[in-house]
Amino acid sequence: MLVDLDAPYVDTRAADLSLSLGGPERPALHVRELTLPGGPRLRLRLLGASHQVILGDLTETVACLPGRLPHLPDTLHDESAGYRFTATVLRPPRDGLRTRVAALRAELADDPYALVGVFPGDVDAVTALAVRPDRPDGSVAWCTWHAYPQTNELVLTETMVAL
Repeated sequence: MLVDLDAPYVDTRAADLSLSLGGPERPALHVRELTLPGGPRLRLRLLGASHQVILGDLTETVACLPGRLPHLPDTLHDESAGYRFTATVLRPPRDGLRTRVAALRAELADDPYALVGVFPGDVDAVTALAVRPDRPDGSVAWCTWHAYPQTNELVLTETMVAL
């Protein structure tokens, strides 16, 4: 699902992002509720400051979080909770960001398990989330993309949660 957002985005570069587990639901610009095969329900939430995914008692927020020093870890694995998170910041050469964002928008526009928010002012300013529902191990996984055309950065995150 592709949505045009009617609000400027708050975070303006990869270095503004933090990962938070737990905490409250933050004000959302758009929410997509999904029921996955086998029953798990989750909410994909686009924020002015990036994204939030809620799965049962788990709340993952990757955003510019007021009152916190930015910190987006490369990896976070909590085996006792069955949670794995990775983040990568890419700085594509030349028109690489524009090409990647165009491909991402085309790939996810009709995906029943995806949500792509396009911020006003630049078609390459997007936050995208896509759930991967058919995992053979019964886990739930999702990927996110945060594109910052003004700094030529694309932040990719991948999360896996064992059910």
